[in-house]
Amino acid sequence: MSLSLDATQLDRYSRHIIMDEIGPEGQARLLDGSVLVIGAGGLGAPVIEYLAAAGVGTIGVADDDIVERSNLQRQVIHTDENVGVPKADSAKQFVNRLNPDVTVETYETRVTPENVEELIDGYDVIVDASDNFPTRYLVNDAARLAGIPIAHGAIYKFEGQITTLVPDGPCYRCLFREAPEPGSVPDCATTGVLGVLPGTVGCIQATEAFKLLLGAGEPLEGRLLFYDAMDMTFETVPYQKDPDCPVCGDDPIDSIDHITYQDGCRVNITSEQ
Repeated sequence: MSLSLDATQLDRYSRHIIMDEIGPEGQARLLDGSVLVIGAGGLGAPVIEYLAAAGVGTIGVADDDIVERSNLQRQVIHTDENVGVPKADSAKQFVNRLNPDVTVETYETRVTPENVEELIDGYDVIVDASDNFPTRYLVNDAARLAGIPIAHGAIYKFEGQITTLVPDGPCYRCLFREAPEPGSVPDCATTGVLGVLPGTVGCIQATEAFKLLLGAGEPLEGRLLFYDAMDMTFETVPYQKDPDCPVCGDDPIDSIDHITYQDGCRVNITSEQ
């Protein structure tokens, strides 16, 4: 571990340091860690806020969108002054104000098959805070091949889903082999979303990212956590590795070049590998 804590850091992170499960070594591990957050919107906002507050040393933010006023009801790191500003830049401004220990690397781009491997390279953990199926499958595929764990989350109106995808466990395709048909699942711009919902789900994703960085606790590996804000209930559904999964099964692909993403979501595996 390359970092030692100075007096200011001992003060800032004192509530971590006094915990037996973290201590100064764990805090140094956080400061030496790196997390790529894909999406700086509803889910990404609380993730970025808590990663930065806790002192994760390097946070990557990948988002090709700009801040809109309608975002402000739930995307808590952005303000009215940031309307029209790229979300990645707005996120960096927020983190810079919050914690000078944190370096923010911004990527004002959509994640694509052409850039995903370069984007994720070198990060310890990925937080999938995206809002569309093509990105979720693409990130799953590339991260699995690179051996990088993912804290995944998704939201819909009053409901959320969270799971953690680790290199030796089941992947997103084991859970959902194919994406829904394009247009069959409406987005929040069409159906709306409870403003506080992404805060709850994003905080759970951030918690999973911390546990992965610290090597502590039991991540949501092979478990899908359902959250219903209306009933205030949590339900956990187990799932297993699929031996026929083309990405992590018994005969996995060795490159995303073998995958063709069609119609925005549907994925076909080519016959030649």
